[in-house]
Amino acid sequence: MFVLAHLTDLHIGPLPRPRLAELASKRVLGWLNWRRNRRRCHRVEILTDLIADLAAQRPDHTAVTGDLVNLALPGEFAATGAWLTAFGPPEDVSFVPGNHDAYVRTAVAQWDRHWDAYMRGDREAGSGAGPRFPYVRRRGPVALVGLSSAVPTPAFMATGLIGRDQLAAVETLLGRLGAAGLFRVVLLHHPPYRTPASHYKRLVDAAALRAVLARTGAELVLHGHDHVHALEWLDGPAGGIPVVGLPSSSAAPGGHHQAAAYNLYRIEGEAGAFRCEAVSRGFTADGVGVVEIARRRLLPPD
Repeated sequence: MFVLAHLTDLHIGPLPRPRLAELASKRVLGWLNWRRNRRRCHRVEILTDLIADLAAQRPDHTAVTGDLVNLALPGEFAATGAWLTAFGPPEDVSFVPGNHDAYVRTAVAQWDRHWDAYMRGDREAGSGAGPRFPYVRRRGPVALVGLSSAVPTPAFMATGLIGRDQLAAVETLLGRLGAAGLFRVVLLHHPPYRTPASHYKRLVDAAALRAVLARTGAELVLHGHDHVHALEWLDGPAGGIPVVGLPSSSAAPGGHHQAAAYNLYRIEGEAGAFRCEAVSRGFTADGVGVVEIARRRLLPPD
């Protein structure tokens, strides 16, 4: 059995005090929102307890689907390395960025400096040269395929975009990995389907990604962004593809959003007969510790 952990939207706080020049962008709106609301919703002690519980489960690998930071301030990036290390060494942790990680255009330059080892694909899988995304990491029977939907956007926007180059490359990779009999897990930040969330938060080319998945297939798609427990099914060439989202890993119980949680995926079997059970662990509304809150078989579908 291979156990894959998934968590998302860490929104690590507290924020460093920004210099005035650093607020000369959409950051000023984000800073005001953090001071008025988000600092009470995203609590570092909640994140710490969740990570401690995850470590006790001893997963084989951990996937983190974006939004480590809040406003992409230079001081925020410096603190993220220690948090990623808490999940394990880079070879055991796969990361893809979210929209807050690309909050302003200058933020993208910080990715290589602080997160390079967690977003680097296996060279033997065809990654390691050329564009970073999509990357591929093969771990036992599992192939993790990382996509970036993180792009800088104007104020009041949080949309994502994968783009033609990534879409073309991932179609080739998923076909190759499927032919090799691997359990393919696609990682991205924005959900690849319609959600109740705002039009201004959508994945712009979600339909194009769904078309790729319909042709090539995948065994599992993991995302974040909406801060809610979500399970949707997309069409694949051999049946439905489960697509799973989660609340923020630092979301305090009793707030406007669902409380912090993570998932464990227990993967067994072989190509054409994979089995996958999802176990959710997180905080309940009363906030008393991290407990199992749900368990569901994904493959074969219930």
